[in-house]
Amino acid sequence: MPLNVLFVDMNAFFASAEQQYRPELRGRPVGVVPMHADTTCCIASSYEARAKGVKTGTLVGDARQMCPGIVFVEARHELYVHVHHQILGAVESVMPIHRVHSIDEMSCRLSSTDRTAESATRKGLAIKEAVRRRVGDHLRCSVGIAPNTFLAKVASDMKKPDGLTVLDTPDLPQKLFPLALTDFPGIGPRMFRRFASRGITTVQQLCSLGTDELESIWGGVVGNRFYRALIGHDSPDLPTQRRTVGHSHVLPPRLRTAAGAQGVLVRLLCKAAARMRRLGYCAGRLDAYVTFRNGGSWHDWRKLSDVRDTSSLLDSFIDMWAKRGAFRTPLKVGLVLSDLTAEANATAPLFHDQQRRVGLSTMMDRINSRFGRDAVHIGTMHEYLDSAPTRIAFSNVPDLDDPTNWDRDDEDEWRTAPAWTPPPQARYEPEPMDDSRDNL
Repeated sequence: MPLNVLFVDMNAFFASAEQQYRPELRGRPVGVVPMHADTTCCIASSYEARAKGVKTGTLVGDARQMCPGIVFVEARHELYVHVHHQILGAVESVMPIHRVHSIDEMSCRLSSTDRTAESATRKGLAIKEAVRRRVGDHLRCSVGIAPNTFLAKVASDMKKPDGLTVLDTPDLPQKLFPLALTDFPGIGPRMFRRFASRGITTVQQLCSLGTDELESIWGGVVGNRFYRALIGHDSPDLPTQRRTVGHSHVLPPRLRTAAGAQGVLVRLLCKAAARMRRLGYCAGRLDAYVTFRNGGSWHDWRKLSDVRDTSSLLDSFIDMWAKRGAFRTPLKVGLVLSDLTAEANATAPLFHDQQRRVGLSTMMDRINSRFGRDAVHIGTMHEYLDSAPTRIAFSNVPDLDDPTNWDRDDEDEWRTAPAWTPPPQARYEPEPMDDSRDNL
């Protein structure tokens, strides 16, 4: 099987972007946090911090003990999105991008003249140089080259930071044997336990399994797809459909009250509703949840009927909130719109009140698109406009062209960052992906 895919994975992306734009952070351990609070955790860490054991998810207090001298910086998600699009431009200057997988991952299809290890390696090195020259010296990437996207992603993780690994057909499967089972996309903690219950704990044992055994372990056709990916079969991309639109937010200390949690949830719901409409969907279900400071949580949901307007979604949320019962100190809030249906396939609103609500939401979207997000907003969320700013889900990168994604007050922060240059226009709409590693 020839080499078909070149996979680019940016290393410690958020932390590296901060080091690129803030020279005083270079060479120092850096932890990127959602807010300056001891109760939060690192959402990214530099390699200097990782050397001391600080990883994504490490609590701020623990990180201080593990890595004295670590510098905590509040995430600047707008900056990261603009750097992401600069990286896309750098990669495209070498070869076309086939698929954007996340904020820090993308893949390219190798042409018929670049499918040898030598030629593909030259392309990979050229991409590294383009990123360094066009984006910055402190933004490094690892490149994986293999017969398919699955193995190319695995290869990109084998040498970090700044590595380049080729998994050619003669290398397989022996070159995979030193890896852990959890190094493979699709094998998270739950699947690892399932493999271990069958006595499979090494990659060499994994590679000895056939399709029937893998289908039995996975409980379906995913096992067959995993087997074909593992042996290097280059399957066409499966069509995808967005399953959910949602937002979550860790509350700052001043908003850790029932009223604060409610206000931020209203803010998140308005953001999610506008985003859902921009993507062209209606919602069939609304879930809301609150995680409490000292453990425990509240959760409720409502079944909907192809709802697309913000007012109807707020009515459902207010009904849930009124029935919440006893309430402790909230720490994190979130909501999810699911059972999505494309607007073209949804039942059109029949009654005048429904039509009026949809028209009002559409008009608000148009005004906010022209004059900036929240130029027009629901009155009850007015005092929470500064809460829950734009955050990046790694698999869903906001568009540069859509101003409703951004808080206008934050623009000057990234525009005046050192060495900033105007990024190319966004041309890629990253596909929705399941965040769980237990799904292939």
